[in-house]
Amino acid sequence: MASKSRWADTEEDTALAAKLKKEKEEKRRLKAEKARRGETERQARLVGQQEQTNTATEDDGRPPKRRKTTPEPGQGGASTEKDGDVKLLRFPSRPWDKCRSVENYDCLNDIAEGTYGMVSRAKEIASGRVVALKRLKAELMDRSGLPVTGLREIQILRDCKHRNVVSLQEVVVGDDTSKIEKYNAFSIFLVLEFFEHDLKTVLEYMPEPFLLSEVKLLLYQLTSGVAYLHDHWILHRDLKTSNLLLNNRGRLKIADFGMARYVGDPAPEKLTQLVVTLWYRAPELLLGTRSYGRAVDMWSVGCIFAELLTRDPVFQGSNEVDQITKIFELCGVPTSETWPTFRSLPNARALRLPPKPPPAAAGSVIRARFTQLTNAGCALLSDLLALDPDRRPSAHEMLQHRYFQEDPKPKPESLFPTFPSKAGQERRRLHEPHAPIRGEEAAELGEVDVSGIFQGREKEERGGGFQLRMV
Repeated sequence: MASKSRWADTEEDTALAAKLKKEKEEKRRLKAEKARRGETERQARLVGQQEQTNTATEDDGRPPKRRKTTPEPGQGGASTEKDGDVKLLRFPSRPWDKCRSVENYDCLNDIAEGTYGMVSRAKEIASGRVVALKRLKAELMDRSGLPVTGLREIQILRDCKHRNVVSLQEVVVGDDTSKIEKYNAFSIFLVLEFFEHDLKTVLEYMPEPFLLSEVKLLLYQLTSGVAYLHDHWILHRDLKTSNLLLNNRGRLKIADFGMARYVGDPAPEKLTQLVVTLWYRAPELLLGTRSYGRAVDMWSVGCIFAELLTRDPVFQGSNEVDQITKIFELCGVPTSETWPTFRSLPNARALRLPPKPPPAAAGSVIRARFTQLTNAGCALLSDLLALDPDRRPSAHEMLQHRYFQEDPKPKPESLFPTFPSKAGQERRRLHEPHAPIRGEEAAELGEVDVSGIFQGREKEERGGGFQLRMV
């Protein structure tokens, strides 16, 4: 016979468990009854408020608060739902026009192809107006169906209204793009004002360099456009001569905003470092900074300034290492005096600098290379090509520089020379590096030995050239 477990419940335990169960059921019943009473009172309050609202509306004709439907014309109160037909509340707003088709334009010829789109010269069929038609590249489309660079470009161009910034006429789309080119993907086209030239082509084909007065005119217009962009918190991030348009009346306009973006004050802590075409890229970008501002555009302005004088890009590096070396050759090796924060940049540890570099005199090097510049011009170019971004002038400071005040003054636009238009005759691929493609990663500098840069400069002066040694 099995013995009774010593853990078995006694009669007292059974009675206590039954009592607790009964108390729990009573609490559950009281809670449910309280919830039913609360719901009944809430419904009664809602009915009372509705009756008061209807009475007030009948008395003074004012519509009730929180009205969700629109009354019929001539009615003062809220419209009632009849046969399921409820008219939504209407708000006045500007009309949203549907994009027209690209079939409204006839393609005349292709102009150029860049990283983010292909530009053609086209004519509007109805008016005969000649425009530049930029097709956003389909291979750069995101999963949403639209390229982010194109959306930024459209947004910025719609907001910008300045005499030195290209204007966006409209955006057109094409399901059948047979008149422009055969594409399987849905295409988006930007209709821009047509300019006869880009500055890069003019520099390549002109028989003689620009006069100093013409250089000042072009540089002043470029700086005015950049100042407008910076005032509106826009970084262009790809200023170069092929992105500057020029017409036959001496007007210059900044174009190609595929890499531009809005920034605030202060700028975001982390921005894409792979921006700006290599030959016009600032040294802090080459050294891997992720925090930058308007100074990167001003470095590009300085490179364009030098190119206007020589007709060739001043820094034509074949890669990032070669580019930073050419910059150091002209602007000097960075030191704690010329660029106090450069050692904090990610790629700065890859530089092997001379232990005791001689006193850098970038101004004297620039003066020896650009002999046609006055003292004020050399000072301005030296400031723009300063290694330390904090020492570069802003666009507004540049407009007030004494270089534009001294003789020769900037030439009037009406007296600017004209050139044959290449844009209306042939398609061309310019010999220069492309703008960085969104999504690519910046190349890291290997260990770069620039300790012999001054001996290399002397060798270059003797005709031997300078070679960078990778270790």
